[in-house]
Amino acid sequence: MSTVAAQPVPNTVDPRTARKVTLAGCVGIFAELYDNGIFGFMAGTLAAVFFPGSRNAVQLVFLGYAVSFFFRPLGGIICGHLGDRIGRQRMLVFVIMLISVATAAIGLLPSYAAIGVAAPVLLIALRVAQGFSVGGEASGAMSFLAEHAPEGRRGQYTSYAQIASFLSLLTGTLIAAAMTSGLGADRMESWGWRIPFLLAVPLGITGIYIRRRISDTPNFTRLREGGGLAKNPLKEAFASAEHRRAMLLALFIPLMNGSGYYVLFSYMPTFMNTELHFGKVQSLLVTASSLVAICIAIPYMGRLSDRIGRKKVIAGAAIAMAVVGIPCYLLIGTGNVALAVLGACLMAVVFAGHTGVIHILLVELFPTRVRYSAYGLGYNLSSALFGGTAPLLMTWLIAETGDVHMPAYYAVLTALGTLAAVSVVKDRAHLPLRDA
Repeated sequence: MSTVAAQPVPNTVDPRTARKVTLAGCVGIFAELYDNGIFGFMAGTLAAVFFPGSRNAVQLVFLGYAVSFFFRPLGGIICGHLGDRIGRQRMLVFVIMLISVATAAIGLLPSYAAIGVAAPVLLIALRVAQGFSVGGEASGAMSFLAEHAPEGRRGQYTSYAQIASFLSLLTGTLIAAAMTSGLGADRMESWGWRIPFLLAVPLGITGIYIRRRISDTPNFTRLREGGGLAKNPLKEAFASAEHRRAMLLALFIPLMNGSGYYVLFSYMPTFMNTELHFGKVQSLLVTASSLVAICIAIPYMGRLSDRIGRKKVIAGAAIAMAVVGIPCYLLIGTGNVALAVLGACLMAVVFAGHTGVIHILLVELFPTRVRYSAYGLGYNLSSALFGGTAPLLMTWLIAETGDVHMPAYYAVLTALGTLAAVSVVKDRAHLPLRDA
C-alpha cells in the first residue's frame, strides 16, 4: 500500500516552469498528431499509390487506418505501466521517437507498382507502430500537463495541448492542399505524397529535444519519494471498484471523438471529395476553416471548465451537437463552399466543448498511482472502437445505403452516448489531483 498521505496535495508549480512544461507537451503532441493525422488527409493519394486499380481503394486505406487503432490500447497498457513505474517524462520521449521514425519510414516506402502486395503490408505495419505510439501519448502527455498545472487552471493548461493537436491537423491540411494544388494529381501520386511524411523527421527531433530537457511531474516525484508507486498499476486499477467504474467512463465519455475528431476532421476532406464531389483543394480548405475555428474556441472552453466544472461543459457540447449535427451536415452537403464552411465551423465550435475538456476530466478520474495506465487503457479502447473505425464505417455505410448523411447520424448518436455517460460523473474540477 502507498505510504503517501491520502489527502490530495495542491500543486505549487511556478508559472515559468508551468509554461516550459506546457510548451514541451504541446510541441510533442503537435509532432505526434501531425504524424498520425497526415495519413487521413492523404487517403485518396495513398489509395492510388498502394491499392491501384481497386474499386475499394479508399476503404482499404481506411482499413489500415482503423487497424492501427486496435494497437492503441496495447500502447496505452505498456507505456502506461512504465509511465506509472519509471515516470511520465521518459515515456513521452520514447513515444515521440517511435512515431517519428514510423512516419518518416512511410515516406520512404516503395509503391505497389515497385514491390507489389508487400507495399500495402509494410504501410499497415508502420501504421501499427504509429498506433502503438499514439496509445502512449495522449494519456501520458495530458497527465504530464495536468500534474504540472497550477491549481484552478488545469482545464486551461491541458486545453493548450488540444490546440496543438488541431494545429497539427491544420498544418497537415494546408500542406496537403498546397501540394495538391501546386503539383497536381500525377506528381502527387508519383513522388509528392512522400514529402508530408518525411517532415516527421524535423518535427520529431524538435519534440525529442524539448522533452528531454524537462523534469517529471510534482505528483509523480512526490509519490516516488514517498515509496508510493504501484508495483502493477493496471492490476491495482482493476482490483478497485472505483477505478473499474472510472475506466468504463473513460471508455464511453469520449464517444463524441468518433464523430468529431475522426469524422469531422480526419475523414471530412475525403468525404467531401468522394461523396459530395467538392474539389480536393476545396475540401481541404473547408476542413482548414473548421480547424481555425476549433483552435480559437478550445482555450475558452478549457477556462470555462475551470470555472463551472468539466461535466457542465461536456454535457452542454453533447446537447448542442445532437441539435446541430444534422443541420450542419445538410449545409455541408449543399455543395456550396461558403455554406460548407459555415456548417463545418459551427460543428467545430460545438465540438470544442468536448475535445477541450475531455482529457482533463479523464485525468481527474484517477489518482497518480494508476493514472497513466488506467486512463490510457479506457481512452485508447474508446479510440479503437469508436474513433479509428469511424472513417471506415462511414465509407462502408454510405456505399451500402447510398445515404451521404451517415456522418450526421453518427454525430447525433455519439453525442447522445457522451451525454449519457458524462451525466453520472463526479466532477473534480475544483479539487486537487489525488496521488493515491
